[in-house]
Amino acid sequence: MKVFCHHIYEYKKGLRNLILHTMAAGDVAMAIKKLDANQIDYRIYQVTSQKVNVFFGAKECVEVIACFCHKPLNELTTEEDFILGALLGYNQVVQCSRFLKRKQNSAIKDAC
Repeated sequence: MKVFCHHIYEYKKGLRNLILHTMAAGDVAMAIKKLDANQIDYRIYQVTSQKVNVFFGAKECVEVIACFCHKPLNELTTEEDFILGALLGYNQVVQCSRFLKRKQNSAIKDAC
């Protein structure tokens, strides 16, 4: 929960607009309590029976995540993966390279 609390701090200080935090399923109730107390929007998705992904931050960002992150992250389309990376604040050049590589790989698979 220490890292989770630090993520809340980063959001409140304006360092990030959206956070993805993976945590033990048993810690969800405490996380919800902290997010509600800080009036932070969030979405929670089950990863396994033991783990959950908690997306939280700006309402607009969380709403965009709700449009497509209802499936495992490894099943996101190339475009969804790009949007997620951009919202999480990943390096834009790295995200563009990742996007182009994924597009190229999907074109090769489609050709076979």
